[in-house]
Amino acid sequence: MSGSEIVLGLVALVLIVFSLVVALLIPRRDPGFPGSNLRVFVLVAALLVVAMLTAVEVLGESHHREGAEAAAQGEAGGGESGAAETGETGETGETGGGEAGAKGDPAAGKEIFTATAQPACAGCHTLADAGASAEIGPNLDEVLAGKDAGFIQESIVNPDAEVAPGYQEGIMPGTYGEQLDDEQVSDLVAYLEQAAGR
Repeated sequence: MSGSEIVLGLVALVLIVFSLVVALLIPRRDPGFPGSNLRVFVLVAALLVVAMLTAVEVLGESHHREGAEAAAQGEAGGGESGAAETGETGETGETGGGEAGAKGDPAAGKEIFTATAQPACAGCHTLADAGASAEIGPNLDEVLAGKDAGFIQESIVNPDAEVAPGYQEGIMPGTYGEQLDDEQVSDLVAYLEQAAGR
């Protein structure tokens, strides 16, 4: 258990204990509670709630950042067999500099692009490598050129985070992050990195 988890747990414990005391114990001893102490009670309750929300926001973000850094270090160290295979075959042409998507299998990613994902990516986008020429969504040969794995992954799992000029939000389904597992997303990212000519 990390230090941030301990602090978060302590703040939650204080809030829970306060809630139980003012809901169960104090009213038994003082039936008129909070009575004249209403302002103090509201102030303390509000401060505890704000402290809890702040702790969740700050420590949760810290915990997320630590996890991402640990994952990046693990990937940079080549500890995953998928990363070693990709590096050995040279399919991506580079190791991806520690990006999560670069560890996938481009061949499997092409299959996902052309058939697995529903609706299939090739049915909406132009991508020369896949023989796709649809124009519902942006031309991926253009919009993904020079983009890193992180950008490509975000575009798949949260397509409205950055919408290509000339297109509206909501055109691409936002369900691929749920429909595809982490390995499939990594495969698709690796394929798109390669196919878009990074």
